[in-house]
This record gives sequence, structure tokens and C-alpha cells, in this order.
Amino acid sequence: MGNLDSKPSPTMEIELKIEGMTCQHCQRAVLQALQQVAGVASVEVDLEQKKARVTGIASLDHLRQAVEEEGYSVAAE
Repeated sequence: MGNLDSKPSPTMEIELKIEGMTCQHCQRAVLQALQQVAGVASVEVDLEQKKARVTGIASLDHLRQAVEEEGYSVAAE
């Protein structure tokens, strides 16, 4: 039998500054888009702060792409 590595993948927390969110519909669209990205464990989107906090193992590129496909942009911090 092969040697299986049973260590879990490291979970990261990424904070994204979202440009273009102006209402609760925008907030919900960004939340749902990020939740669909493979490797995302949890998402919080703060409309007032225009930020999203994502926990999981998803790549920044995939998160950015999901936000941009909804018509918003991720600002460089």
C-alpha cells in the first residue's frame, strides 16, 4: 500500500477590497460568487467596508476571477 499523507491542507484567510459594491444586491452577488469557488470554506462580505474575507484554500486568482465575472473588481492593497 502507498504512503498517504494525512496532513490537512493549510487554510488561509484572504481579505479582498471589492470595488463597485453599492447595495445589498451587490453584496449578495459577491458573496455567492465567492462561495462557488473551489476550496472556499467560508465567506464574509462587508458592504460598508467594501471588503470580503475568504477562508479556505482557494487561490487569489480564482477569487479575483469570480468577483470580476460578477462585474466588480478587486483592488490592490
